[in-house]
Amino acid sequence: MSSRILLVEDDPGLSLTVSDLLATDNHIVDTAMDGPSGLNKAMKNEYDLIVLDVMLPGKSGFDVCKELRANGRDCAILMLTAKTQVVDKVVGLKLGADDYLSKPFDPSELLARVEALLRRVKKENRPGIKHFQFGDVEIDFEKGDVKRQGNPVLLAAKELQLLRYLVDRRDTVVPREELLQNVWEYQSDISSRTIDVHIAWLRQKLEANPQTPQFIHTVRGVGYRFSS
Repeated sequence: MSSRILLVEDDPGLSLTVSDLLATDNHIVDTAMDGPSGLNKAMKNEYDLIVLDVMLPGKSGFDVCKELRANGRDCAILMLTAKTQVVDKVVGLKLGADDYLSKPFDPSELLARVEALLRRVKKENRPGIKHFQFGDVEIDFEKGDVKRQGNPVLLAAKELQLLRYLVDRRDTVVPREELLQNVWEYQSDISSRTIDVHIAWLRQKLEANPQTPQFIHTVRGVGYRFSS
């Protein structure tokens, strides 16, 4: 079955080359030449993967990635970075990108990265909850809108991703290692203490009594469980 891919790249030659390469590999490819149009397409359509250049007119790839994650878009994101800019790779991963590829790259390496990400997305088989309600909290994961008692609640991108991951696996204990792997997408710069801090923030914002949470529970020595 073909996967749907969005390529956001402002270099016309590279965009044509990559889109043809992906199409030849039996993928359905949409393209955008700048950040705003790429973000618009990504918000209006469902994609399995977004190939996103860092340096884009109008809005950087970092900003596009950040806004997509903040709005609950959990498709795979592969960022294209300058070969010498190690900091780009770190920033992209911290904003929620799944992988990166340095320019210039070999076509076979691009296809290998794309196929690896698509296999992981299909393997995870996420339930794809779009709307969810618990207690006095209402969540629109598609739009990234969270309300408590009818009032807007601002969640950071990682808070929303963490909450969605736990909600998708509600009533199941999720180990810390799984959260590190699948919410943060990397392990080198993060400790389990970071998870504790994000859980504490979610409780402060969403639980009636954060000290005695009704929904987001700690399973000591293992991880966390969202109770519906």
